[in-house]
Amino acid sequence: MSDHPTRIGLLSDIHSNAVALEAVLDDLGDVDAVVCAGDVVGYGPSPAQCIDSIRTREIPTVEGNHDRAVVNGQPYESGDQYASLTLSEEKQAWLAGLPRERLLFDRQLKVVHDHPEEKNRYTIPAAFDPILLGDEDVLVLGHTHIQHAEVFDAGIVVNPGSVGQPRDNNPKAAYAVVNLDTLSVELHRVSYDIGAVQRRIGDTSIDSYNANRLAKGQ
Repeated sequence: MSDHPTRIGLLSDIHSNAVALEAVLDDLGDVDAVVCAGDVVGYGPSPAQCIDSIRTREIPTVEGNHDRAVVNGQPYESGDQYASLTLSEEKQAWLAGLPRERLLFDRQLKVVHDHPEEKNRYTIPAAFDPILLGDEDVLVLGHTHIQHAEVFDAGIVVNPGSVGQPRDNNPKAAYAVVNLDTLSVELHRVSYDIGAVQRRIGDTSIDSYNANRLAKGQ
């Protein structure tokens, strides 16, 4: 990580999709740091590998609702159940230790999974508003799996979209890059081998619906 990071890669909603995650990390290019807005696990077939990738790269991450569900034994869906059954105690402890929010880079950037004031609340693009911003210049959100950014006089509100399970009718893995000096944001998409992930899901106890939706971006 740079001593004075300027270009920050933004990830969210990886959802145990290691193939998509590696494609995004390879595509990121020249960034000074990377952050993640939560939901590392759930839905997909590779929770351990995704956790290892995030930890190896020391990517600051916040707690998502699926991360919490896996740890608490209250799964939303079959991918959560699979993660609960297959993740080691040590990896589940890492998930349990993720904070609700992070203020990073001299408090210039805030990361939270859902809504800055209400846990589990979906902050859809139509709700992006400068009122969401506190003292930070950039607010990074996830949870909706819909890629969107708004630049206001007060700062930027951005959802980089979902790495591992987009739901904006575009199946390509989503991420964003924000520049803290110019207060500008770029939205990116990258192709990955969806079929490989679908086959891997087929080798697990995860519901086939989780595989089929990947090709539709829904």
